[in-house]
Amino acid sequence: MPADYAPASTFESFFAAEYEQVVGLAFVLCGRRVVAEEVAQDAFVQAYRRWSVVSGYDDPGAWVRRVAVNLATSNLRRRAREARALVRLAGRRSPVAELVVTDEAFCEAVRHLPKRQAQCVALHYLEDRSVADVAALLDIAAATVRVHLHQGRAALAAALGEEDDR
Repeated sequence: MPADYAPASTFESFFAAEYEQVVGLAFVLCGRRVVAEEVAQDAFVQAYRRWSVVSGYDDPGAWVRRVAVNLATSNLRRRAREARALVRLAGRRSPVAELVVTDEAFCEAVRHLPKRQAQCVALHYLEDRSVADVAALLDIAAATVRVHLHQGRAALAAALGEEDDR
């Protein structure tokens, strides 16, 4: 137990005293600093949620380390499963559908629209989705999609030097 940690300390002092050591432990188990930090943070989140109980343990640091070890082990198992799945799927790789861009000027003009207008235009016209589908995908009202489509068509017509015939 660190010298600067007393059993009645606050969670903040516990965290400050233990964090780097727990990250180090997780790093040894995981092999990647970013993953180790995530594991340590998750372990401390669990300790924080149960601090009223954990703070009463003889060695709360041991508890948080056990949680970190368990999380690191779970992480390694998940990464191993993902690697096996990728190996299996690599053999079944289907040909990538080629993007058919009929008009580069149109695509460039869409990219210059405000973000939401560009999203609505691309989903509606390039993916041939209904207004209701676009609204559901973007989590906005169908009326809002129609407004974005109207404004997007007008902006595209102006950018491409054509008349908006709708």
